[in-house]
Amino acid sequence: MSDLEHNRHAKQAELVTWLIGPARRDCSPEAIVGGLSERLVAAGVALKRVRIGQRLSNPMIGVWGVIWTRGEGAVLYTRPRTTFSTPFYYGSPFQEVIEQRRSVRHSLEHLGPDTHSVYVELAEAGNTDYLALPIEYGDGSVQGGAFTTDRPGGFTVAEIALIESLAPAISAALEPAAMRHSMQSLLEVYLGTGSAGRVVVGAFQRGATTEIDAAVMVTDIRGFTGLSERLAPDALLETMGTHFEIVVDAVHAEGGDVLKFIGDSVLSIFPTEQDGRGGACGRAVRGIERAFDKAKTTLPDLPFVAALHIGPVVYGNIGSVDRLDFTVVGPTVNFASRLEGIAKTLDRRAVCSAEVARSMPADAVRSLGRHVLKGFAETQEVFELVTA
Repeated sequence: MSDLEHNRHAKQAELVTWLIGPARRDCSPEAIVGGLSERLVAAGVALKRVRIGQRLSNPMIGVWGVIWTRGEGAVLYTRPRTTFSTPFYYGSPFQEVIEQRRSVRHSLEHLGPDTHSVYVELAEAGNTDYLALPIEYGDGSVQGGAFTTDRPGGFTVAEIALIESLAPAISAALEPAAMRHSMQSLLEVYLGTGSAGRVVVGAFQRGATTEIDAAVMVTDIRGFTGLSERLAPDALLETMGTHFEIVVDAVHAEGGDVLKFIGDSVLSIFPTEQDGRGGACGRAVRGIERAFDKAKTTLPDLPFVAALHIGPVVYGNIGSVDRLDFTVVGPTVNFASRLEGIAKTLDRRAVCSAEVARSMPADAVRSLGRHVLKGFAETQEVFELVTA
């Protein structure tokens, strides 16, 4: 064996040992891709950019991954599921790598007129050579890894061989991290960010609950029964999806957590632990304002109401022995739900309780008098959220 070959094998062994050991055991996806890239550079490989993408079992996100760029480090990225139906994917080297399970190398110097846009964009960024390789996981899925250099003439034969030889070790390092990330992502889609975080750290036993203080927001579409009779099922679902997106985006923008969809209603919370009751109520009201503003242009003919109350809630897992729901329950939630009904009765877009009103500026609310709320013995003062 020549000194050159001996040196390459030594570098390979060092990288493999790190990937299947410390990287697999202790590192985040960013640390794995970033650490691999920096070690390859230290080994003499003239890397400019590394991107390793992962398909995701998520109805909203199609791909997530890590991009490392020399001098900038590693960052996470996501792509919507619709990416797979666009020219960004079709005809791209990633499609070939994933579907045919083989490496693709393409010089980025002197590109022809019919070159895929991926190559063109990389060449315009100063890259001279491109290598994509399949990274196969134990479940049979194939992920894609792409490596570029800006060295004139591109990668050497030895560099190509070194990078390709690392594919199994890259897979061993990334698969556990990818599984953790995918599980977290899927839980967030169905449970909400806060609930998903609690489940991930072990709050998944029935009865594993805690009491927190939170502003509870309930939104509900007006005239939903008539809407469901007028629209075909697919049009109805599309309209509801757009409405839910408006509300969810507004809640998330203000640091709230969407817990569940109940028919055409959305239940959200804004915990007070971050900024107290005043802060939580303020964020919730701004979320309502955001949703109404967006709906003006997106769904102007689909009115909805919002109701807001604040107080202690029981937060955690409830349900049967074989079916659990991570949610909030208690009088505060019931009160918010009753307020939503009062909003429709009084023909007001947004209402709140006296507890919320006390946390708001005087000119932000207006008393609507005392009203009977089902399930509560005494009449309750209801306020209109004027700013909303």
